[in-house]
Amino acid sequence: MGGTPFITVEGPIGVGKTSLAKAISRHFEFELLKEIVDENPFLGKFYENIEEWSFQTEMFFLCNRFKQLGDINTHYLSKNKSVVADYHIFKNLIFATRTLNPDEYKKYYKIYQILTEDMPKPNVIIYLHASLDTLLKRIKIRGREVEKNISPLYLEQLSIDYENTMAIFEKEHPEIPVLRFNGDELDFVKNEQDLDYIIEKLGESLKANSWTNTI
Repeated sequence: MGGTPFITVEGPIGVGKTSLAKAISRHFEFELLKEIVDENPFLGKFYENIEEWSFQTEMFFLCNRFKQLGDINTHYLSKNKSVVADYHIFKNLIFATRTLNPDEYKKYYKIYQILTEDMPKPNVIIYLHASLDTLLKRIKIRGREVEKNISPLYLEQLSIDYENTMAIFEKEHPEIPVLRFNGDELDFVKNEQDLDYIIEKLGESLKANSWTNTI
């Protein structure tokens, strides 16, 4: 196996990204990178009024993810230490496209391009998807205060955006394996066999591929 594994877990809100990333970290003894969510001071206001607070919210996430990815490159990937993250930086554009007005998006995209130009890229992506009912149930179960006002319509649109983005990503980056798992069929938090299945598929991908850490 060439290169150092850098795995990202992606999917819409509530699908179980962090739970799976933690499980992968424990199993393979990879370093774990978790995105900053609750620390975003604009997020609660964003779910109450998306139009007014979207730019502040997206900029906070972009700047923090930029810092996190720079840190893991310096402290882990450059030292051949494998990493699993519960997000991919491209999620910023998924959310920004949905929430920002055209003028805001143009400014945001310029900043995004500058910040991500030399950023480490993953060499395996795990994409989790699920129905709206499943996402809403899991969001309710975990009970995050900032998510109590999230709109089902917004969540449904976000899921569609993820599907479209992943389809485009796979066409543009055929060299990066994308492992897809259906959250309606697999509950890796409650069912150990489901988790074992995902771990097995990831292990097969790690053995079958060679990569570099920047693409």
